[in-house]
Amino acid sequence: MKWCASWAFFLGLVVGVLACGPGRGTGRRRGPRKLTPLVFKQHVPNVPEHTLTASGSSEGRIYMNDSRFQDLELLYNQDIIFRDEEGSGADRVMTGRCKEKLNTLAISVMNQWPGTHLVVIEGWDEEGDHSPNSLHYEGRAVDIVTSDRDKSKLGMLARLAVEAGFDWVYYESKSHIHCSVKSESSQAAKYGGCFTGDATVLTSSGIHKRLSELHVGEKILAHDPTTGKQVFSEVILFLDYNPEQKREFLSLKLKSGRTLTLTPNHLVMLKDGRTVYAGSLSVSDKLLVSADENTLSEDSIEEVKAVIRKGVFAPLTAVGTVVINGVVASCYATIDNQRVANLAFFPLRLVWNFNLGIQRFWVLLNKPLTGWSVQMDQVNKESPAVGVHWYARMLYATANYFIPNHLDRY
Repeated sequence: MKWCASWAFFLGLVVGVLACGPGRGTGRRRGPRKLTPLVFKQHVPNVPEHTLTASGSSEGRIYMNDSRFQDLELLYNQDIIFRDEEGSGADRVMTGRCKEKLNTLAISVMNQWPGTHLVVIEGWDEEGDHSPNSLHYEGRAVDIVTSDRDKSKLGMLARLAVEAGFDWVYYESKSHIHCSVKSESSQAAKYGGCFTGDATVLTSSGIHKRLSELHVGEKILAHDPTTGKQVFSEVILFLDYNPEQKREFLSLKLKSGRTLTLTPNHLVMLKDGRTVYAGSLSVSDKLLVSADENTLSEDSIEEVKAVIRKGVFAPLTAVGTVVINGVVASCYATIDNQRVANLAFFPLRLVWNFNLGIQRFWVLLNKPLTGWSVQMDQVNKESPAVGVHWYARMLYATANYFIPNHLDRY
């Protein structure tokens, strides 16, 4: 009973804190909001389609014989009409995220105009009719109209597409609306922000290691928020570990020449102890950096750009921070508060401490005291499992269930 009560309190804490940020929250539901149609040539958000806060960079054209084609899905929905001028069914081919948003939009169209259906006039492009970086080649974009071909409805159709969750909506022409979504790899990063595999950390043995070479149990340089000092903290586990996966990252180049590459929803540390999302940073903002093992200072950002990299790595240390490429960063993402994130992952630390105690006791029984530290280093290192850690997925799913769309910011 104590465990159930503690777990209920813990979930309440996570959901309650997440509700404090932007999003629907858990308070009283507001009345219906008046929807404003988009005007001709307007796009939402008001940034180019390939920027991080919109649909993001192109990841390359997907051909039918490409291995990535297997990840695309077919949409069969009687409430959506596909023009399919090619006669190949290509317009039904799309990513899972695009499929989800279209299904939502189809319902909104029928509710807004009874008897009217959503029409997809262009989906995945297999013939090369678009510009080289078009998201149509990746199944991430669709051009849409209504079944009655009423041009006066296009502005409101565009607004409904925004409400349905498309990442970029453009009133492109007098004959259709263009909509697109982020890549599946970009969405996967929400479960736990990550770094690239070539990012380096300093181990307690004085060796700089790439994250792709790091193991659970190794101690790496980190920042202890409670003391404000740098410490060597043990890697408990990897919140995400996938050497083969491609994702969209944000590359932050600092004045000193340091470069930090991480997902936009990852937290970075500021000198005053605050944490902010990497995606909210801009040129001239200052980050906390490590001059050496004992000295911290500030460094300003000179350049911010989106990049595609292969390999995602997210180590979780005992103190919840890590020094990556000389820059102090949090181990966390999505939960926009370092202290709350530490509390959210407290059960994992509890299990880790328990297992560590058992391991130490076992070593004490079976090994002489001589060579103790060596034996502990050996017994505690293990290879990470590929993929997002189940606990991080559970936290995301729990919060997103109670507060829909709250985590859909970057």
